[in-house]
Amino acid sequence: MTAFFALKQDEFVPAPHARSPWSPDMLHGRLLGGLAARAIEADSGEGLVPARLTVDLFRNSPLLPLAVETVRVRDGRRIRVVDAVISSEQGPVARASGVFLRAGEQPEGAHQDTPAWDETPPTKDPEPSGDWEPPFHLWRLTDWQETGPRRAWMRERHLLVDDEPLSPFVRAALAADFASPMSNMSSTGLHFINADYTLTLSRLPEGDALGMESSGHLSAGGVATGQCVLHDERGPVGFCLVTAVANAVPIGTR
Repeated sequence: MTAFFALKQDEFVPAPHARSPWSPDMLHGRLLGGLAARAIEADSGEGLVPARLTVDLFRNSPLLPLAVETVRVRDGRRIRVVDAVISSEQGPVARASGVFLRAGEQPEGAHQDTPAWDETPPTKDPEPSGDWEPPFHLWRLTDWQETGPRRAWMRERHLLVDDEPLSPFVRAALAADFASPMSNMSSTGLHFINADYTLTLSRLPEGDALGMESSGHLSAGGVATGQCVLHDERGPVGFCLVTAVANAVPIGTR
C-alpha cells in the first residue's frame, strides 16, 4: 500500500492515511518518531548499534510537508549521540535524540532478566474490530477493558517513505509510540495523549511483527507515565516509556 510519506525536494509530504486518530487533520505522532529514527540512523555511521531513541512530541503537526535535520552531538569510539529536529512551514513540531553504542563481548554472570512471553506472532491478518482501525495490523491478545497487563502484536501495513524498506530500528520506533495507549488505556477508553516516548534496545528486533506488553501505569492530576516491554519472536528486546497528558477528546475503548 501507499507509503505514509513521499520524499520531494528534501521534504516529506504526508499521505492522507498519515492522519492521527485524535484528529483527521493532524499527523500521527508515531510517524514523527519514524522519520526521526530514519534520519538519526542514517547519520549514525557504521559499527554501532542503536540503544536509545527519545522523541519529544511537543506540537501537533497538521498534514503538511516536513523537513528533518540532524546533528552529531557526540562522536566517540564507543558512543555516538545524534539529535534531530522535525519542522514544517509552521516551525519545529518534534525533536529526537538517538544513542548508538559499540557492541562487544557480553559480560559473564546472571541478571534479573525480563522474562520472555509465551505468545507467538500471528500468521493470519487480524479481524476487523468494528471500531477504530489503526494504519497497521494489530492483534489484541488481552481484554483492553480490563486494567491488568495488556498484550498485543503489531505489524506495519505501510512503508514510511516511498518504496524504502523499513529498517529494524525504524520499525521499533514506529511501534514504540503505541506504548502510550497500551499503558494508559482505562476501562472507559484512552484519555491521555502522549507528549514523548523513549525506546531503549538491547538488540535490534527480528522479523516484521513486534509484540508489546504493558508493565506499568501511574497518573495524577491529568499527567501520566506508562511503560511497556517490546518483544520479537525470540523474546524481549527493549523497553518503551511514555509521558502523557489528559486529553479532552478521548478515543473510545479499543
